[in-house]
Amino acid sequence: MDILTVTNLSLTENGFTALHPISFTQKAGQKLALAGESGAGKSTLLQMVAGLIQPSTGTVHANGSRVRGPQDVLVPGHPGVAYLSQKSDLPQFLRVEQVLRYANKRPEAEAQAVYELCRIAHLMPRRTDQLSGGEQQRVALARLLLGAPQLLLLDEPFSNLDRTHKRILQSIIEELGTRLSITCLLVSHDATDVLPWADEILVLHRGRLVQQGTPAHLYHQPVDEATAALFGDYNLVRGADRRALLPGRRFKKDTALLVRPEQLRLEPAAAAGASGTVQAVRFLGSYYEVEVALAAQSVRVRVATTELRPGNATSISVATGAGWSIPLLPPAGRVTA
Repeated sequence: MDILTVTNLSLTENGFTALHPISFTQKAGQKLALAGESGAGKSTLLQMVAGLIQPSTGTVHANGSRVRGPQDVLVPGHPGVAYLSQKSDLPQFLRVEQVLRYANKRPEAEAQAVYELCRIAHLMPRRTDQLSGGEQQRVALARLLLGAPQLLLLDEPFSNLDRTHKRILQSIIEELGTRLSITCLLVSHDATDVLPWADEILVLHRGRLVQQGTPAHLYHQPVDEATAALFGDYNLVRGADRRALLPGRRFKKDTALLVRPEQLRLEPAAAAGASGTVQAVRFLGSYYEVEVALAAQSVRVRVATTELRPGNATSISVATGAGWSIPLLPPAGRVTA
């Protein structure tokens, strides 16, 4: 069953199109993410889904009924849909227990379960202005959950948090579906937020939907270089070097081989593959990054351990089934799909 249906939604203001027509659906229980660089239109789209921004065209249906924009209703928002912004926006100088008591629409046992899930029971006596940023965000989330929403919209919820509080909030969001049967739609520009969490990701660029698919599909087969960059490090291999790496692969004109650093293998200098010379070896904690100069360019290889040193000769091969061909475009170009 679809909990959310977005049809031809767009936004144009003062002659500028912030969001081109976009359509998608989300099933109940599906973890859906919107990804893209800053300014791609992610937050704008999410706020239109929440009923906080009036779209220029298109419709949003949530929980079987149409979401009305602020020009259509006196109080923006939609029953059963909750929106968590980057800032907690909690009332100042009130105790946490007061803020949550005013918002609560659940029986006491369910409310206590929300407090436990959000790790905030110990914060009840404190005032909101005495909380850290991470604690404020968890209280703000609990306040929304006390309204018993079916769909939770999360707008860059981790952007202002330190590493510890980010991990706590990630764990809470991971548990929402199983413990409270709440469906989440999450916006983030950070691959580490969406790749391990989402069932499906929509990639936006300059207000357009450019690709949609599972995290694994987008990581291994991005539609273009900009999309590849969203989800991690990569090598873009051109010309003769790509044929040396994959001698049996046929490449179309004006395309390049995109391969992730961990998909490359370092081989002995005499082995089959692309011959190269080690330029640098960098220790990065859980792995080494080895930079290798090929005939016309350098590539980065990620390995667990290595005895290679700068100046050593080596060969590079591509892991079985890895490597993806994408179009080469001028610097100002862009695949919009």
